[in-house]
Amino acid sequence: MSWVSDALTDVEHTPFWLDSPDAPAPADPLSGATSCDLAVVGGGYTGLWTALLAKEEDPARDVLLLEADRIGWAASGRNGGFCAASLTHGIDNGLARFPDEMPALSRLGRENLDAIEATVRRHGIDCDFRRSGELDVATAPHQVPWLREEVEQATRFGDAAVFLDRDAVRAEVDSPTYQAGVWLTDSVAMLDPARLAWGLRAACLKLGVRVVEGTAVTGLARAGAGVRLSTPAGAVTARQAALATNAFPSPLRRLRRYVVPVYDYALVTEPLTTEQMASLGWANRQGVGDLGNQFHYYRRTADDRVLWGGYDAIYHYGSALRPEYERRSETFATLSEHFFQTFPQLDGVRFSHAWAGAIDTSTRFFAFQGKALGGRVAHSLGYTGLGVGATRFGAAVMLDLLAGRATAATALRAPSKRPWPFPPEPIRYAGIQLTRRALARADAAKGRRGLWLRALDRLGLGFDS
Repeated sequence: MSWVSDALTDVEHTPFWLDSPDAPAPADPLSGATSCDLAVVGGGYTGLWTALLAKEEDPARDVLLLEADRIGWAASGRNGGFCAASLTHGIDNGLARFPDEMPALSRLGRENLDAIEATVRRHGIDCDFRRSGELDVATAPHQVPWLREEVEQATRFGDAAVFLDRDAVRAEVDSPTYQAGVWLTDSVAMLDPARLAWGLRAACLKLGVRVVEGTAVTGLARAGAGVRLSTPAGAVTARQAALATNAFPSPLRRLRRYVVPVYDYALVTEPLTTEQMASLGWANRQGVGDLGNQFHYYRRTADDRVLWGGYDAIYHYGSALRPEYERRSETFATLSEHFFQTFPQLDGVRFSHAWAGAIDTSTRFFAFQGKALGGRVAHSLGYTGLGVGATRFGAAVMLDLLAGRATAATALRAPSKRPWPFPPEPIRYAGIQLTRRALARADAAKGRRGLWLRALDRLGLGFDS
């Protein structure tokens, strides 16, 4: 369809959120050997929250944050801006793995989202934070009963949820594809992800965190009572270290088999006219997600664009990470086609930006935390695409572990239990591709899961979203 491809004619292949004149100038790279109390490796949300919470807890602590590229340039600046209370990538996923701990995990997740909001207010972070919630929408009749079950589950675990029939959901956001919806009214906030990262960076600097960018950590080892981190510019000796590398290879090699980088893709439209925006409604500015295994997520931006992402999730052999993987024309064409199927009233709208980012995917689909090197090092990784909110929780757990504190979070099994590792190549690649095809077949079969997905479910490796 030429009108679908025409919408991509003048697209810029750069993340929309990062394409801003307000982006801060980079900090200088490390210029020689140094020492600190706490070295934080990685300048995405996990690392930023770790540095900020550590400094707020103990202003005298010397905290050094090391980022290989720019603060917030990877997943933290490329996501959809959905900041969810869920720590387990949804209630169903949590119940499948830690059913007895779900009441506590749900409560901790809500407290974590409240704390993020409080931090944004306290530090004056201008990231368009709105507690507007999320709409989960059914686009096929067989999905409607799933929504009624979602309301019952959400209510059971303390989240506010409202079932919306076809007319009610279309009164919120108007698409002819919608059959029904659930509005999770208070458990998701929408925000500008890059501005959150930049705001956390500014808060860290204000409190005295030392930030270096363009400084890759290439090695990690014990050094006396602390650790030694190797960089091209010189060694860093630290009493403790927190690893926040996520989709990128950890300097602690034993962690690499627990996550794989999966590329997620997104488009954003040009700003909509008043008439175009009125054709959608969307006055309450919720985030939206559909119920497919290969699902779409989308939202309205502050300047009345529509961000449209998801569906394809691409893994490359050997866990490869390359800039050229961010430009996948067939995925952008598919996303464009699906966008106009969902919103035919926007025929003629063009996309201004197209991009991708790597998600740190684990086999349990939510993050885990742990210690290494005799308790000198903590790590948090494996967020699987729902890390905007959960990263703060992961940072707090890392600091608890490093301090040896017994808290409500460290008392649970869920944070510290490691997921199943991914198998070595070529089994890893073959298994991931087989799972992708099986999920697509389940979507085409009205949600019925085939033999492969049922086997994964029995092994505790299944996921339906």
